[in-house]
Amino acid sequence: MTHNEGSSNDLAIVILAAGQGTRMRSSLPKVLHPIGGRSLLGHVVNIAETLPATSIRVVVRHDKERILEAFADTPGVEFVEQDEVPGTGRAAQAGVESLPAGFDGDVLILSGDVPLLEAETIGAMLDDHRRAAADATLLSVTLADPTGYGRVIRGGDGLVARIVEHKDASDDERAVREVNSGVYVFRAGALRGALGGVGTDNAQGEMYLTDVVHVLRAEGRTVAARIADDPASALGINDRVQLSEAAAILNARIVRRWQREGVTVQDPATTWIDDTATLAQDVTLLPNTHILGATSVAEGATVGPDTSLVDCEVGEGATVRRADATLAVIGAGATVGPYAYLRAGAELAAGAKVGTYVEVKNSRIGEGSKVPHLSYVGDTTIGRGVNLGAGAITANYDDIAKHRTEIGDEVHTGSHNVFVAPVRIEAGAKTGAGAVIRKDVPAGALALSVAPQRNIEGWVEKNRAGTAAAEAAAGARSAEKAADGAQEQDDH
Repeated sequence: MTHNEGSSNDLAIVILAAGQGTRMRSSLPKVLHPIGGRSLLGHVVNIAETLPATSIRVVVRHDKERILEAFADTPGVEFVEQDEVPGTGRAAQAGVESLPAGFDGDVLILSGDVPLLEAETIGAMLDDHRRAAADATLLSVTLADPTGYGRVIRGGDGLVARIVEHKDASDDERAVREVNSGVYVFRAGALRGALGGVGTDNAQGEMYLTDVVHVLRAEGRTVAARIADDPASALGINDRVQLSEAAAILNARIVRRWQREGVTVQDPATTWIDDTATLAQDVTLLPNTHILGATSVAEGATVGPDTSLVDCEVGEGATVRRADATLAVIGAGATVGPYAYLRAGAELAAGAKVGTYVEVKNSRIGEGSKVPHLSYVGDTTIGRGVNLGAGAITANYDDIAKHRTEIGDEVHTGSHNVFVAPVRIEAGAKTGAGAVIRKDVPAGALALSVAPQRNIEGWVEKNRAGTAAAEAAAGARSAEKAADGAQEQDDH
C-alpha cells in the first residue's frame, strides 16, 4: 500500500557534506579534494544545478568554514549546519528541516563525496520513483565484489524489503551483488515522519539514513530501487586510492566526450582534461598533455606532446608543444615551444612565436613577432614583426619594484642583449650583439654598448703555464711560425 502525500513534482536537493573524512588523512576537508577541475563537492553541486530543483541545500559540519569559503561565489546554494548529533540521518534531517514550510515534493539526497553521478542517471531514478508513486527510491549498483557494502534485499514484489550491512548479513544475503549507493529520493512527508523514528541506539551512536528504509517498510510504505547502468556512477570516495580511481574514470569519460565532439586524442591514457575546459572541433591533443582549469582550445590547434595548460586560451591553428603555461593567451597561428614557460599575463598575438627555453611573464608579444630561444621576457610589450636575438633578457626588477620594457614594431635585436627597464626601443631600431640597453633607443637607431675588442698576446702561456690550453697555444704558435718561415722562403 502507498501513503503518498500530495502530488507535487517539486524537487528539493539535500547534499550531505558534514562528514569528517578521516580516512583521507588530510588537513583538507574530504569534499574539497579535487578531481577533474572541481572539488568532489563541486561536481555534486554542478550536477544538482542541472536538475529542475526549487532549492539546493548543502549540510556541513566538520571544517564548515573552509567549505563555505570555497563556495562563497556559488549562487542558488544554501548551506545548513548539522548539530552535534552525528550520522547521515541527522544530516538529512537538518537539510529537510531547512526547506520551506509546507514543501511536499520530492527530496533528492546526494552525498558530497560521490562525484561521478550523471544527470541522466538521476533523471531515470526520479522517473522510476514518480511512475511507481513510491515513498522512497534508492539508487543501487551491481558489483562483482560487493564486500563491505550494504546489500539491497528485495521482496517478492521486486521492491526493497530492507538494506543489510555487510557485517550483519547472512551468507545468502552476502551473495547478493546489488548494493546501496547512498543516493535516495523521498517524498518529503514520508521522509520527515520516518526520520522522527530513527534513533542512535547503535554501536556508533549515530542516526543512520539507511534506517529510514526500515521505518518506511514497517509502515507499509513503498520503497523502490533503480539499478544504475554504470556502477562507477555511484562510487563514493573514502581515501586517496578511491580518489585516484574516480579521477581516472572521470577523465576517461571527459576524453571520450571530446573525441565524439571531433577532438583527436592520440593517447587517451596519458591525456588529462578537466571537466571545466573547452575544446573545439579538429583540435589535436598529443601524448602526455594536460588541459586544465578553464583552458579553451580553438579549432585546428595542436597541443602536445608533454604540455600542461592551466586556465589558458589557445587560438585557431596554434601549436603548443612541450610547454608549460598558466593564465596565458596564445593567438591564432602562434607557436610555443619546445620547452617554453608561459606565466600569468603572457599574451601572444596572431602568428607570434615563443621558442626553445623561453620564459614569458606579464608580457604581450605582437603579431608575427618572435622570441626564438634562450630568453626571459618579463613585464614587456613587444610590437609586431619583432625578432629578439638569442639570450635576450628584460631586466624588469630592481629589488624594489617591477618596471616595463617597451619594444616597438619591426625592432631586431642582437644576441645576448639585456634591456634594463624601464626602457623603450622605438620602431625599426636595432641593437648590437651583447648590448646592455639602459637608455631609450630612438626609432631607426643602432644601439651599441660593447667596448672595442682588445687581444693580449701570450696571456694563456704566461698566466696558465703547464695547462693543456697553454700547450695547445704554444703548439699553434710554433706551427704558425713554421708556416710564416716557409712562406718567406717561397717569397725569395
